[in-house]
Parts: sequence; structure tokens; C-alpha cells
Amino acid sequence: MKAVAEAKDSKSVSREELVGLLNEDLSREYQAIISYVVYSQVLKGAEYMNIAGELEKHAAEELSHALIISNQIDYLGGMPAVAPKNVRTSEKAKEMLKFDLENETETIRNYRERVKQCEELGEYAMAEHIREILKDEQDHLIALATALGEDAPAIKGSGTK
Repeated sequence: MKAVAEAKDSKSVSREELVGLLNEDLSREYQAIISYVVYSQVLKGAEYMNIAGELEKHAAEELSHALIISNQIDYLGGMPAVAPKNVRTSEKAKEMLKFDLENETETIRNYRERVKQCEELGEYAMAEHIREILKDEQDHLIALATALGEDAPAIKGSGTK
């Protein structure tokens, strides 16, 4: 019964559709790189100094993710995207961290779906690459939630619409 429920949650995709979805993920990685670079430098207040340093590390990890996703897109015969998703900014540190938390939540939801889609296509190595990225994204989510004094949000559902 569980396998049936999981099959309904995951939408089968073609290799071409997977390229499109991975390009959306890549644009989200670019967004994360930019936001982490900017936010790490503009966060003000003693309570945010630790997370500002952590965000610098996150920026480097997001670049690594972008390279991995670009490589997978190329492997599938696609051309990697070049434009980031929109980066939101604010004068308020807490708002910027909340933006990042929302973005990480969406990223995790999407990558969980990508793992299923890769496996349905028999692309098990690609699914493993994405699982490795998921580990970092979950760590980012936890760090952001902690900096905000919140529990990490529960992530339900798939990222595809």
C-alpha cells in the first residue's frame, strides 16, 4: 500500500521533462548562491553574526550543488540554465532569514521529488547525487530555523505543481 501511495505522489517524467525540472532547480541554486552571498554580508546585529558566517559557507555549498546539477543536465543532453530565480531582499535580518528558510523548504521538496523521478527513469547515480545535495539542504534548513529560534519546518508534498 505504501508503494502505491508513493507512486501517486511522484509524477513520471521523460528525460526531456527532467532536464526542464533540473534547470528550474539550477535556477534555484543560483538564487541561493546570490542570496547567501548578499545576506551574509548585510545581516546586522550581534544575534546574527554566527549565522552570517554560516551563510558564507552555504554559498560555497550551493555553488557545488549548481555544478553537480549542471553536470547532470549536460549528461541528459540538455543545456544548463543561466538565470537565477528572483532573490528577495529586506532591510530586516529576520525577514531575509525567513526568505532563505522558505527557499530551502521548497528546494528540499523539489529535490525529494527529483530523486523519485530519477529512479523511475533508471537514473540511480543521478538520484544519489541529488540525495547528497539533499543532506546539505537539510543542514541549511536546520541552521536557518535555529537562527530564527524556530523548529525546522516539516516538509510535506512534492515540489511539482
